[in-house]
Amino acid sequence: MGRSKAHYWFVGPAILLMLLLLIAPVVVAAALSMTDYSLGNSGFNWIGWENYEKLFTRRSYSKMFTASLTYVLLVVPISVALGLGSALLISSLRIGGELYKAIFFLPVMATLLAMAIVWEFALNPIVGVVNDILRSGCDKSVIYGFLSGSWLGYDPLESWYGSACEKKFPLWLGDRKYALGTIAFIGIWQAFGFNMVLYLAGLTSVPRELYQAAQMDGADSAWERFKLVTWPMLGPTHVFVITISSIRSFQVFDTVEALTEGGPSKSTYVMIYAMFEKGVRQNLLGMGSAITIVFLIFVLILTLVQVYFVNRKVHY
Repeated sequence: MGRSKAHYWFVGPAILLMLLLLIAPVVVAAALSMTDYSLGNSGFNWIGWENYEKLFTRRSYSKMFTASLTYVLLVVPISVALGLGSALLISSLRIGGELYKAIFFLPVMATLLAMAIVWEFALNPIVGVVNDILRSGCDKSVIYGFLSGSWLGYDPLESWYGSACEKKFPLWLGDRKYALGTIAFIGIWQAFGFNMVLYLAGLTSVPRELYQAAQMDGADSAWERFKLVTWPMLGPTHVFVITISSIRSFQVFDTVEALTEGGPSKSTYVMIYAMFEKGVRQNLLGMGSAITIVFLIFVLILTLVQVYFVNRKVHY
């Protein structure tokens, strides 16, 4: 390679594309974040760190960080746990495994914006199926007829009905107490099928001989074999699944845009939606670029931490 330059013709296009499509946009965004530039203006002012100062001092942006981190902390561990659990259950099935794979993977293949609209109808406080099911739970004659006064002489659930069924059912997307949790639930529903497929791929790489060896050494129960063999051998898969799930959770946008638009009271004002609102709707490209740079730093730090603390323990 020292005498020939042919290798530059092979790696040159890839390096050029990386510079144009990955590095250059980040550099441009970093430069714009130091300005007050807006589309249509003939010029702009260099304002330095003013946009970043606003990000970390104003209350609306503190809500953005809180909503994003809360969403990630809800979605990542639950979707990873459900993905691993469903993968273990499906891999243990002899019949019907392919059917369950297809069912659990359907939310991943479906267009998330279309699914968000379906969820909007399901969670409607008046005609939605979720609240309709909750209302049917207040029909004592249907659910708790066997505890009627004619049978026992008294109704032990009378006080419970008085406190629960007289309350209004939640506005799942219109109440700040429930909105972010509802969005996170939809994110879990959409993400765990993808994690299941990744764990199924990881399970196929675990040598069967290790289970036989563990059983010969006294690991008779399925839990012991999982703890001694499956869990450590899935180490690289854990790293990949957690990293990808975290990045995808930070990138949540479709459901927020379709269902809540960052509300109510900015309880679902996540970072990607804030970029869209500031950079596109309000044409504040400087502030939108600043949010973009902070988002990239968060994702980079998260990835490096996970790789350092987890990946170093999983290679054998």
